[in-house]
Amino acid sequence: MHTRSPAAQPPGVPPACPSRIETGLTWDLFCRVIDNHGDLGVCWRLARDLAHRGHTVRLWVDDASALSWMAPAGAPGVQVLPWNDEVRWPEPAEVIVEAFGCDLPQGFVAAMRQRSGRGAAPVWINLEYLSAEAYVERSHALPSPQMIGPGQGLTKWFFYPGFTVATGGLLREQGLVEDRDRFQGEAGAREAFLHQRIGRTDFQLRRDSGAQPETLVLLFGYAQPALPAWLSASMACLQTVLVTPGYSSREVARWLGLAASPTPGSTFERGLLRLVFLPPVEQPEFDLLLWSCDLNLVRGEDSAVRALWAGRPFVWQLYVQDEAWHLAKLEAFLVRYLQGAPADVATRVGTAFRRWNNGMPNPVEWPLPRQAWSGWQEWAGERSRQWAEVPDLTTQLLAFVRRQALSNRLASDPDQPEDTEAQ
Repeated sequence: MHTRSPAAQPPGVPPACPSRIETGLTWDLFCRVIDNHGDLGVCWRLARDLAHRGHTVRLWVDDASALSWMAPAGAPGVQVLPWNDEVRWPEPAEVIVEAFGCDLPQGFVAAMRQRSGRGAAPVWINLEYLSAEAYVERSHALPSPQMIGPGQGLTKWFFYPGFTVATGGLLREQGLVEDRDRFQGEAGAREAFLHQRIGRTDFQLRRDSGAQPETLVLLFGYAQPALPAWLSASMACLQTVLVTPGYSSREVARWLGLAASPTPGSTFERGLLRLVFLPPVEQPEFDLLLWSCDLNLVRGEDSAVRALWAGRPFVWQLYVQDEAWHLAKLEAFLVRYLQGAPADVATRVGTAFRRWNNGMPNPVEWPLPRQAWSGWQEWAGERSRQWAEVPDLTTQLLAFVRRQALSNRLASDPDQPEDTEAQ
């Protein structure tokens, strides 16, 4: 067991949350890493946000190795603990979160029941995956009474992230939008950050014969059959692609004819296309990458939400599911995302998303000059502003937990006065 200690903020990275600390609740947050560290990314972001709002979090995870690059400085108020068969479970916290149906250890559930028997029942939350499908609104905040097993008599509550006021909202730290606007509006901020991140002070964005800047693209994806065709087509466009480690770097390396991914900072040019390989980046720096690029190709839940908050054009590559269920999720998202968009923008964006997720050999109507998708830029900014008006996930989760905790206290002691405060 260990506690991650704070460290100095990386240069050029704005604080994602306010520093004010208030008295809060204790939390046990459970996470299993499946294969791509996306679940851990969401859980770490939630834990960090809770801690910044004055709460104390124990993050139980079966493989915390990705935090060495995702969050090397840790966060005050967050304790990272191993989840394995050798753990002697402590007294459960006031709030228990099992992320994405990871199933709590039976010994820990038994301890939760014991705590409940002492009149201090914890609030048990099942934090679900993000989806825009209709069932999310129907299922959000529903109870699941435990009728058998070690948790018999307890109630687990379903909490669904989502894109409407009838859901639990999206993760968004306090002040994030203001930090983004400040960064994107500051002259030279993007160039300074790219110099630092790429590790080359001589890196400069190019301009065409009409003095128009090149398109800067972030590539962060799963395995992508359409990638070679897209890269080949991009050779005719003045475009720099920032290539992230993992699937993307390996696939781009193969397209270049390399035996392995090159070292971070390596740059290759093919026609007008420039490829720059990046090192792993911390979560706050990933935001800055998204804010810096003209187009973000991202994968998974956490990155899609961060790309949305960037207010820039993006394409979301969903995790492939059996029987193509991910394509149904894609269509549900597009209905939400493109509602109210100009018809030409909706057609162009919808085509890009569908082709990128279907792996078609001619994936998208790119590369295109930036002016050809300027309407997309405007819509991306507008949609980001609209969804930022919906209360964020952490705020809604805290309000929900406060209500359930009050209900638990009143059930154990009906004479206790009501306290309607919700942080």
